[in-house]
Amino acid sequence: MRERLQRFGGFLAGMIIPNIGAFIAWGLITAFFIPTGWTPNENFAELVGPMILYLLPVLIAYTGGKMIHGVRGGVVGATITMGVIVGTDIPQFMGAMIMGPLGGWLIKVIDDALEDKIPVGFEMLINNFSAGILAGVVALLGYLFMSPVLTAVSDFAGNVVDGLINAKLLPLAAIIIEPAKVLFLNNALNHGVLAPLGVQAVEESGKAIHFLLETNPGPGLGLLVAYYVAGKGMLKESAPGSMIIHFLGGIHEIYFPYVLAHPIMILAMISGGFAADLWFNIAGAGLVATPSPGSIFAYLAVIPKGQHFAVLTGVLIGAVVSFLVGAFILRVRPVREEEEEEEGVSAVGTVPGLS
Repeated sequence: MRERLQRFGGFLAGMIIPNIGAFIAWGLITAFFIPTGWTPNENFAELVGPMILYLLPVLIAYTGGKMIHGVRGGVVGATITMGVIVGTDIPQFMGAMIMGPLGGWLIKVIDDALEDKIPVGFEMLINNFSAGILAGVVALLGYLFMSPVLTAVSDFAGNVVDGLINAKLLPLAAIIIEPAKVLFLNNALNHGVLAPLGVQAVEESGKAIHFLLETNPGPGLGLLVAYYVAGKGMLKESAPGSMIIHFLGGIHEIYFPYVLAHPIMILAMISGGFAADLWFNIAGAGLVATPSPGSIFAYLAVIPKGQHFAVLTGVLIGAVVSFLVGAFILRVRPVREEEEEEEGVSAVGTVPGLS
């Protein structure tokens, strides 16, 4: 079981790591050109939505399908993922990581069944139509059946967070918020659940702790520092640039692939988020509005008078705890990037459930 889990983690890393550059490109464009960015530009900002909704999930799906069955697997995996993307209104990275490998596996099954049975001269025709028909049918099925499931997962996460806050168990919300964030449900949680609650709290007391729960840049910064100090390979080399985009630019999505590439690192994020939220709760910290984007500069702009120590200390605590836990994990169980990619490419049997 341990070996299969390690190989599964390696397969996830193989889908994410090759696409880190695309995430950084999107992060830079977002940090600079959105209306609240460093140099707002209405025309360039039009790239932001299509890139996160379509380009990045499709890249991940293509990579996952290709790892299963080469280019044909990648093409089918990317195509069927469009059904899930169009069927929801949130970035479907979770859907891409499911549908991409599924498409690769399905076309592999069909190719194996048709091997040596195709008449001479009809290879290209049959291969193209088998892939096209499969991709079209599964894309429609994904739209009809997978999209509602993934939307329900998003709604469930929001309801759980709302319930924890109402039950006065606010620090425990990190157990839901941090995993949901790395699945790119951050905007759904923040704007769909936490922001409305925060607005109501501000009207009553002039500040709201709700605005701190999802937007805190501390845990993400600690994670990236841990990769820079204790990581290796592409993740280590790209971490400094990602720190700038994340902490100064406020684009938290830039660190999500670092967790997806090594899923056990979610423990570092949960630890950092829990510690920071506990401090915020004890200190009575709050903001007057949602920081947008979630950079340290945006934080400074919405901290109410007299709350700077409480808020900034919470950011620091989140960063320190996330770094310590993350660095420990990377020392004990490092990301073996090259081996993981080879394992993912080597055979379908490296993925539990597809053997």
